[in-house]
Amino acid sequence: MALDAWLWVLGLLAWPVWVCSLRMPCTLQSRSTTGKLYKEGDVILGGLFPVHWEAPAPDLTFTQRKEGLCKSVKMLSYRWLQTMIFTVREINQDPNLLPNLTLGYLAVDTCLIEGSTLNAALSLVTGQDEVVSGEECTRAPTVPVIIGDARSATSIVLADTLGVFGIPMVSYYASCACLSDRKRFPTFMRTIPSNAFQAKVIARLLRLMGWSWVGVIYGDDAYGESSAQLLMNEVKGSDMCMAYMEIIPKSHTLSKIRQIVEGVQSSKAQVVVIFAITADAEALLREVVRRNVTDKQWIAPTAWSTAGYYAAWSGISLVGTIGIAIRSVEVKGLSSYVTNVSTGNYPTEELHQNVWEEAFGCKFVTDSLSGLSKLQCTNLGNVKVQAAEFDGMYAVYKAVYAVAHAIQDMLNCEPGKGPFKNGECPEIKPIIPEQLLHYLKAVRFTTTTGEFVYFDNNGDPTGSYDIVNWQIGPDGKMEFVNVGNFDSSRGPDKDLQLNIKNVVWGGGWGNKVPVSVCSESCPLGTRKAVQKGKPICCFDCIPCAAGEISNTSGSTECMKCPQRFWSNTDRTECVPMIVEFLSYEDDMGIILAALSVAGAALTGTVLTAFFRHRDTPLVRANNSELSFLLLLSLKLCFLCALAFIGRPAPWSCMLRHTLFGISFVVCLACVLSKTVVVLVAFRATLPGSNLMKYFGPLQQRAGIFFCTMVQVGICVLWLALAPPLPTETAGGELGARVVLLCAVGSVVGFSLVLGYIGLLAAICFLLAFFARKLPDNFNEAKFITFSMLIFCAVWITFVPAYVSSPGRYTVAVEVFAILASSYGLLLCIFAPKCYIILLRPERNTKKNMMAK
Repeated sequence: MALDAWLWVLGLLAWPVWVCSLRMPCTLQSRSTTGKLYKEGDVILGGLFPVHWEAPAPDLTFTQRKEGLCKSVKMLSYRWLQTMIFTVREINQDPNLLPNLTLGYLAVDTCLIEGSTLNAALSLVTGQDEVVSGEECTRAPTVPVIIGDARSATSIVLADTLGVFGIPMVSYYASCACLSDRKRFPTFMRTIPSNAFQAKVIARLLRLMGWSWVGVIYGDDAYGESSAQLLMNEVKGSDMCMAYMEIIPKSHTLSKIRQIVEGVQSSKAQVVVIFAITADAEALLREVVRRNVTDKQWIAPTAWSTAGYYAAWSGISLVGTIGIAIRSVEVKGLSSYVTNVSTGNYPTEELHQNVWEEAFGCKFVTDSLSGLSKLQCTNLGNVKVQAAEFDGMYAVYKAVYAVAHAIQDMLNCEPGKGPFKNGECPEIKPIIPEQLLHYLKAVRFTTTTGEFVYFDNNGDPTGSYDIVNWQIGPDGKMEFVNVGNFDSSRGPDKDLQLNIKNVVWGGGWGNKVPVSVCSESCPLGTRKAVQKGKPICCFDCIPCAAGEISNTSGSTECMKCPQRFWSNTDRTECVPMIVEFLSYEDDMGIILAALSVAGAALTGTVLTAFFRHRDTPLVRANNSELSFLLLLSLKLCFLCALAFIGRPAPWSCMLRHTLFGISFVVCLACVLSKTVVVLVAFRATLPGSNLMKYFGPLQQRAGIFFCTMVQVGICVLWLALAPPLPTETAGGELGARVVLLCAVGSVVGFSLVLGYIGLLAAICFLLAFFARKLPDNFNEAKFITFSMLIFCAVWITFVPAYVSSPGRYTVAVEVFAILASSYGLLLCIFAPKCYIILLRPERNTKKNMMAK
């Protein structure tokens, strides 16, 4: 509160005391309130109720001593006032509660504005009479406790003001969590749960229904601001976001109201929470109804969740509204008391009469014949109380009873055992507010309905709410149907209970739960990716990468599959990887194995033919010993391809590469020896040449042995230092698999084996190329040239194909190169000879061999 306001309040309360010390009469500076009800008693309870919601025009001349009458009566607030009267009467009739003491009341209509509420509260505390004698100046306040106020904003003002003087307040509808601050508001208590519980209920409801994209509208006051902030705190860190947050101005400016409603209509958020007092919410919702906005699910807080008079103008726009209502308990006899409206019991109090005239249309009409005045009421049907409207009434009921039980505890104090200095008991006549506050904090009692009531250290009750649903009843009128409840005493897992089957949802959804999300939940196999510059509730769904899955909808991350597992095509589960290798069961493996066996069989056939015709000139002319050795090595070349087929094992990996390297070297060494022999043989026919003695059979065998041993040495070193061993590589998009391969172990070793084979092949090719035109009718060098040309072409193309081939195709490429080069050697060198031996035997003569 501003400094000048504090000084005004202090002066107002201190001035009479100073004047009275001079034995002078005091004149109250505050104006009296005409909208009041008074009942005499030993203890007078103050009451503040916003019966009317429109204050009279202010007196700018400051000449009137009394205010005008308030306007726009609200039956809900009026029933709160009636409940206080009913409860005081019930307590006075109870022989067990305050049997020797009578309660009275002084209730004032606050007109729902801070100024009139503060004025009324000060009038309650300082007394009713505007002129006070000196003897009465220093007495205790006329009203030691105030039941009220209904609004959080005005309760803050009152608690700030009256708390300085220790005057307790027990509110029945002010739910702002800020009022739980004991340091700032030590005298404030309430029978309605704090907004902190309300925020928990709404947050739990939003999570339960899966509403992650929600609009929030709140009033420009302490109640609205604190409620919105509490909800923000509750959903912080979750996947829930606020689509917008709008403020309802206190002036209810039409342009601003329309702007808010237009934003609600255009937003994708289907669920809207409105934290506002009834008057502010009404200003907004009337515009909603005018625009016929029927596609939204409204969430109502305690402030307007049971505002039954909305039904008169809301139409279908508010059908399905979910309200968080104070626990509604119907007190025996209360409903009949507040609805006892007839021309026979017209009230005498001015405040009651104002309500009757405005709400029930009652007025006195002079009979033209008899000249007598007769009471006529035109709207006595406006008295029905819905079950949900008992929430505020029950809160008032508990507040009055809390004060009564506190006074009873004060009466029960035993002298010498009191809670005050030297064991003193509290004073009763008059009651000291600070002493009453002490007992209020410790009060414990059970209501006539069976509820146990107490206040915690913050002056708050337990969090207990009803969940109500606005539905159209059989008679076509709006009804508040109880569909669940919340009780914080049941624990976090059981506190909220909601019967979803009984809920009629707003927005035209009927019995189907509305969907209010910024982005639809990501399906299985995808993850969320927050859209840049937008809240976390707005996201794109990105498919999981290969090897990752998400088996729940709305996943924020994809999980990696464990070792030897891979994601299926939908990325929803991990499946065992397919173990893949070049096997005899694959089509490719079968074809290569067949070619290998066929090549070995064909080589065996040629070897057999050569052996049977070993004495013929053709076989003898081509060095039969080298031919037999060449055919045996070719047979090994064909058969070594089989070692590359099948599941890799340490022994098979080492065998396949060494067998391949050595068999091909033996084969090429034989070809090289034959080529050299051809060259030397023709050179030896020249006069003076004696070269053949250096290239006899022994030297040929030695040369082949030497060439072979070089390759054997390379293989031994390779196997000793870094042998080829089985390995596996994982991956594959189309079929998750583990590819079993034989790793070369040492790239240098593998390169030396291939390089040595390539070197021998290149030498053979060059020598054969030089000997291709030698004058012989059957010059073998020409066929060796062709075979080496094919051999070199195959292995030159092998290198890039081997490097670029994926998975098991790497092995297939190597096997193909082995078979292709082997078939090239076999066919190019031995096919022409077999043709003559088997099909043209007449040409297999020495004469024909020597002819040019």
